[in-house]
Amino acid sequence: MITPRPIVMFGAGCVGRGFLGQLFSESGYTLTFVEIDEPLIEALNARRAYTLRLVENDWHADLIIPVERTLYSRADEPLVTALAETSLITTAVGVRSLPDIAPIIAAGIVRRAERDVTAPLNVLICENMQDASATFRAMVLQHVPAALHAFADAHVGFVDVVIGRTIPKPTPEMRAADCSLIIADAYKKLPVNRPRFVGPLPEIVGLIPTDNFTAYIERKLYLHNCGHAILSYLGYRRGHVLSWQALEDPAIYAVLERAFAEVHAGFRGVYDMDAAELDDYIAELRKNFANRALADTVVRLARDPLRKLGPKERLVGAARLVEKAGGTPDALSLAIAAAYRYDNADDPLAVELQRRIAAEGIETVMADVSHIQADEPLGKLVLEKYLTSKP
Repeated sequence: MITPRPIVMFGAGCVGRGFLGQLFSESGYTLTFVEIDEPLIEALNARRAYTLRLVENDWHADLIIPVERTLYSRADEPLVTALAETSLITTAVGVRSLPDIAPIIAAGIVRRAERDVTAPLNVLICENMQDASATFRAMVLQHVPAALHAFADAHVGFVDVVIGRTIPKPTPEMRAADCSLIIADAYKKLPVNRPRFVGPLPEIVGLIPTDNFTAYIERKLYLHNCGHAILSYLGYRRGHVLSWQALEDPAIYAVLERAFAEVHAGFRGVYDMDAAELDDYIAELRKNFANRALADTVVRLARDPLRKLGPKERLVGAARLVEKAGGTPDALSLAIAAAYRYDNADDPLAVELQRRIAAEGIETVMADVSHIQADEPLGKLVLEKYLTSKP
C-alpha cells in the first residue's frame, strides 16, 4: 500500500485539475490546492473531490480525483504550515501570476529553515515559460532573507516541467452545472529537468526525467504551442470559433503542415534530433488538434499575443530555430504576421497590441516585442505578409 504524501499545488485551474491532480493522486499524494477562485474553492472543499473527464471525439471516461483541501492563496498560517510539511510544490497559475505566489512560497521556505526541516523540497514549475526554474527561483529568493539563501540552495529545488496535455477552459455553462468539472485529453507524460531536483527523484506517474531538457521544452513550445498559435491566429482571421474547425480549413492546414516541416528541419539541424521521433510527435499533435470533444476555442489559444510574440516564444523562437539551421521560416512568418493582426476586442492584451501598432507603427512594435528588425530577412517576410494578412 502507498503511504499518502502531501503535495501543495498552486492553481486548481486547467493544468492543476486537468492534468497534475490526476498524476499526483494516482502516485499516492494527498492534494492541497491553492486558489483565488472563491466559488471553485468552495466547491472543492464541499465535495473534497472533482470530476476529470478524459475525452477523444466519441469516447470519454470520468475520473473522480480526491482533494484533501483547497486553501485561499495568501501567506496565512495553514498554507505556510502546509508548505513547511510537504516535499513537493507545483505551480500552474500562469506566467503573469508567478510574482504573486513567490512571496508565499518564500514564507514556506523561511518556516522550514526556522524549523530546521532539511528534507528536500522540490518546486515543479508547470508553466509555458523558458528558463522557468531560474526565473521563478530568483522571484522567490527576493523574498527570502539573504542569510537563508544557502539553506534554500541546499534543500530546495526549482524544476522545469513540460505540460503536453490539452485542457480547454471550462465554459460558463459547465461551471454553472459543476464548478469543479474539467475536461482534457488523455495524454499522460510529464517530462522534467532531472538536474534541477534536490534529493532523489519522486515517484510520479508519467514522469520522464531528462538531462537534455532544452530540447524537450523547445520541442513542445515550437511544435505543440506553435501549432496551436497557427490554428488560433489564422483561425481568428478566417472566422473560426473552434481550433478543430481551423484545422479542417484547407488553407490553414497547409500553413500548419509547412510550419511543421520547417521546424522539423530546424530541430534536426540544430539538435540532431531523430527524424522518426519528431515524426511520431507531430503525428500525436495532429491527433490531439483534431480532437473535437475538447471543443478548444480559437480565442483561448490566441490570448495574450504580446507574450506569445516574444523573441523566444512559440512563433518567433521557432522561426529563429529554423534560421539557425539554415532554413527559411516562410510559413512561420505568416503566423507571426497573423498574430500581429490579432484584434480581439475581448482580449485586453490584443487591444494593447493594436493600440501600440497604431501609435508606434508595426516596425517599431515588432522590434520591441519580438526583437525582429524590419530590414532583416525574418522582418521582411513578416512585413510582407502583414500587409496582405491572408493565409
